[in-house]
Amino acid sequence: MTRYDAVLFDSDGILVEPPSYETQREATRQAFHAVGVEDVRQKHLDAAVGGGTVETLHEVCSEYDLDVTEFWDAFEHHDEQSQFDAFEAGERTLYDDVNAVSDLPVTRGVVSNNHHSTIEFKLDFFGLHSLFDTYYGREKTIESLRLMKPNTHYIDRAMADLGAESALYVGDSDSDMVAAERAGLDSAFVRRSHCQDADLSVTPTYDVDSLHDIVPLVV
Repeated sequence: MTRYDAVLFDSDGILVEPPSYETQREATRQAFHAVGVEDVRQKHLDAAVGGGTVETLHEVCSEYDLDVTEFWDAFEHHDEQSQFDAFEAGERTLYDDVNAVSDLPVTRGVVSNNHHSTIEFKLDFFGLHSLFDTYYGREKTIESLRLMKPNTHYIDRAMADLGAESALYVGDSDSDMVAAERAGLDSAFVRRSHCQDADLSVTPTYDVDSLHDIVPLVV
């Protein structure tokens, strides 16, 4: 008998290498340029990298008298395209231990703060669709920023899709661990090289080094 009905995985930093800060910053700079802002102050550029929060987005746009929706559309386009380009150029790739997912005898899903369409691209590009029974990223809307982890919105949807009552959530960030706790799920924190020394606000159920370590936790 398995310990869980399902296992849910984060994407960036768990299945695939995370985007570099430099790539995200350049994509954000291009988004500003696309809406006519050539000289972006560093603090505003940094605040907008990764999308930020709804409040931060409005604050930054007000500094440059930008239409929030127009800037957001530009940001989403350039952010996503930069990720596609990095994968296609081989600058970001799949982690070697992702093959461990196929050893799990339960249903599996992906729940990420990245765009839903970007998650779909990754599953297509790396041929991973057969490993997962459902997947969720956020919609390309401003409101989706409020629904990202640590909000449990997309975790709850994945659990409903899978008909699961118990699940293990596997992630590499504090927001992943907080979201799992809020959703009433056990959690596994994978200490990849980029989060080796992460200081978490909640204690994960398991602290592991590889996705191969997940298999015995489930079976």
